Amino acid sequence: MLLVYTHKISPRLKYVFKHICTRVLGIEVSFTTIIEEFIAHDSLKMSYTKQQLSNEFFIKSHDILFEQGLNDIEIHMHDWEDTKCFFYNGDKSAIPYDIFSAAFYLLSRYEEYLPHVKDEFGRFTATESLAYKKGFLHQPVVDIWALKFKKALQNHFPDFDFPKRAYSIKPIIDVPSAYSYKLKGIIRTFGGTVKDLFTFKFRSLYLRFMVILGFLHDPFDTFKYIINRQKTSKFKFLFFFLIGDFSTFDKGINPNKKKFVSLIKHVADYCTVGLKASYFALDDISILKKEKLRMEDILKTSLHASRQSFSKLNLPESYRNLIELEILEDYTMGYVDYVGFRAGSCTPFLFYDLDYEIQTPLKIYSYHLMDYALLKHQSLLDKKKILNEVIHQIKQVEGEFVPVFHNYTFSNDTRWDGYKELFNIILDSADED
Repeated sequence: MLLVYTHKISPRLKYVFKHICTRVLGIEVSFTTIIEEFIAHDSLKMSYTKQQLSNEFFIKSHDILFEQGLNDIEIHMHDWEDTKCFFYNGDKSAIPYDIFSAAFYLLSRYEEYLPHVKDEFGRFTATESLAYKKGFLHQPVVDIWALKFKKALQNHFPDFDFPKRAYSIKPIIDVPSAYSYKLKGIIRTFGGTVKDLFTFKFRSLYLRFMVILGFLHDPFDTFKYIINRQKTSKFKFLFFFLIGDFSTFDKGINPNKKKFVSLIKHVADYCTVGLKASYFALDDISILKKEKLRMEDILKTSLHASRQSFSKLNLPESYRNLIELEILEDYTMGYVDYVGFRAGSCTPFLFYDLDYEIQTPLKIYSYHLMDYALLKHQSLLDKKKILNEVIHQIKQVEGEFVPVFHNYTFSNDTRWDGYKELFNIILDSADED
């Protein structure tokens, strides 16, 4: 166990130390403000305060972990060996940066509470982030910093045996609409037919009726392929089905359709199933509750995971609603159009509510790549290069890779050519050195 001496034990301090020490490095941590207790401890120990006590392992603290609310924090970025860091703390410290304060800034999403420009869906964009502006979005810096901290501790306590963790994968399959043409109902099928006629999309018109009449397979129905891949993978896939009401933003299948319900149950026999919350459920807890109960009725078990439509988050309200409804995991945090680490980490972390200054029970799985982000790269070779770089970064810190693919990504649409191969590269990456 690591004992940390500090001048004040704050909720922020306990939160970030437990993430870095326990979740990333696998060591228990406790805290004291009593010098005698610190001196008497005969295992791993460090001081985290403004002044070093003697010649102990010491990291000089920044003020952010002892503050409350939001403040105008000045951030100066520095190169640190193979990565970047901020909150420089001088030469007397065992490591030259206060990684705990820097990690808290990223994990709490401090910057997303500050004024920023949103996109047309009201989302925080990658280009607004510190990570993008300072050139470290491509790295899980929190995990990298944690390993640098571990190395410094090992040098100071060479007899301590640190536990190891292994690289893992949590594949996400997002299902905004299970079918392209099937189960759409008379009115929507008629509307789609009229639209195809007026926009001269005769191929779509042909496909629509061949699928409805049963002569062709629905292009979005790739579930047999995905389940077959699940059967050969040691990592459990996590499906998110949209079962909200039809709206301008959400055009899924009517959740009252028996064949759609049967599909969800069939997938749940092989994979984990969560709720893809509709666009309007994001701001209305009554809608979210209705969708949660609807999914629980289908699954006949309690719902533990969710994802928001359009990867939209309103902090902290979105997460507070999930907590109130006792949803324990969320997979929304990430960037639709950029590959990288929105919270600077590839280790799941608990949501810290900056307004209430408390650690919550909601576990955040930040995704690192969405299929759409690779579309900007024209060739399959370029896509593979980007994908392999992300895998390499996560493997370096033995983290968990969370990629998001959609059911239609595995269709025969030329837009998604090569994506089955990319998905297989991800699944096979755990078996490679």
